[in-house]
Amino acid sequence: MPIKNRFSDLSGEITAWRRDFHAHPELRFEETRTAGLVAERLKGFGCDEVVEGFGKTGVVAVIRGRGQASGRTIGFRADMDALPITEATGLEYASETAGTMHACGHDGHISMLLGAAQYLAETRNFDGTVVLVFQPAEEGGGGARAMLKDGLMERFEIDEIYGMHNWPGIEAGQFAMREGPQMAAADSFEVRVRGKGGHGAMPHIAVDTSLVASHIIIALQSVVSRNVDPLKAAIVSVCGMKSDTDTYNVIPDEVLLKGTTRYLHPEVQGVIRERMQALVTQTAAAYGASAELTYFVGVPPTMNAPEAVTHAAEAALAVTGKAPLEIDPVMPAEDFSEMLLARPGAYVFIGNGDSADLHNPLYNFNDDILPVGASFFAELAENRMPLGD
Repeated sequence: MPIKNRFSDLSGEITAWRRDFHAHPELRFEETRTAGLVAERLKGFGCDEVVEGFGKTGVVAVIRGRGQASGRTIGFRADMDALPITEATGLEYASETAGTMHACGHDGHISMLLGAAQYLAETRNFDGTVVLVFQPAEEGGGGARAMLKDGLMERFEIDEIYGMHNWPGIEAGQFAMREGPQMAAADSFEVRVRGKGGHGAMPHIAVDTSLVASHIIIALQSVVSRNVDPLKAAIVSVCGMKSDTDTYNVIPDEVLLKGTTRYLHPEVQGVIRERMQALVTQTAAAYGASAELTYFVGVPPTMNAPEAVTHAAEAALAVTGKAPLEIDPVMPAEDFSEMLLARPGAYVFIGNGDSADLHNPLYNFNDDILPVGASFFAELAENRMPLGD
């Protein structure tokens, strides 16, 4: 891979950082050790400004180029938090924290951006400003929102922003991206079904909430198939069912359903919510029960700006010598989408090769792609903000 020579020299050091982060994972908004090491290294690289505690446990650094005539400021973001998963890789640098693991590759994301930071601080071969955003709590914790609330875009005057995620199943080091929706929105919901508990042998004098809940689950499967435009992908999944009894002969008084909705087009959310509300209440009423839907709005779709995708694709081609794959959207979600609502930019995938899937206890980030990802950020900065003659 024709990466920048400096990253070949740094690859051993970047790998050591990554494996240290992997061995010491921290959950959302608990990334104190991680953030401390990130800030320490950024200061050691000679960044012009390093701000800690931004968005609770986030870190932001500023590197100014040799020139400032462009007046442009570009942000690069990496997520830092781990997952509540027990690691099963057996690696010598496996997690030392019980029940916590870097199973999504954020250890690699941190390290790639740190590598880029070191190079950019050393060379400063660009005309403008780079802002490095090390975000906490991507895994459902609202870390992007916390950083935006603290004034990320305004304080650092960011004009556009880019992020990167490793992706198993794509050739190691191969970039992939698309214009428009790349990842789905993620909302969640609860349905509380209330009936009349009773003896399992006398269902005729009870109102069976398990039966009602089962029919609600089936009814909800019609929301996407019969109400959403088939050219606009969406999902309604009931993922949990819990009653107030756990025995063999008691009909529960109450059943709680939990689930998620996903969609690529923001206007679909309204259709999903409206139909879910009608189906939940009316299905329950048909069986003599009642049901309440509580809908939680999560993160929006990850929408890549076309111009930003062009810039990202040019950087990817320069680094790898291969055009990036133009992929179909995927239905997992990413809170970098909140930053893309605030500023134009792009979220790109970098192939992790034939590894275990994300969020799997056997997953491990591919160290071979560390210099590739670091080189991408550096190339993008230099190409987007070239120095004049």
